[in-house]
Amino acid sequence: MIRVSTAELRKHLSDNLSRVAYRGERILVQKNGKDTAALISIEDAELLERLEDEADLRAARRARNLHLRSGGKGIPWEQVKREAGLK
Repeated sequence: MIRVSTAELRKHLSDNLSRVAYRGERILVQKNGKDTAALISIEDAELLERLEDEADLRAARRARNLHLRSGGKGIPWEQVKREAGLK
């Protein structure tokens, strides 16, 4: 992955966008020497959205299954968090 400062990004915005859009490169943007954002292709963004949607669906199914196992009476919040892998 390539890293550029915000100043370099502004200076060469069109070139950086072309690298991302046409070559599929990923660019990390640094501010004060720290990674703060990333430029990614539309394809990468769409993939990330699909992965997040799939993770949400899995979590919803786990929650539904927990609810059904309780006989629909409800489950204590601490048990839900524990069984869903949340802290």
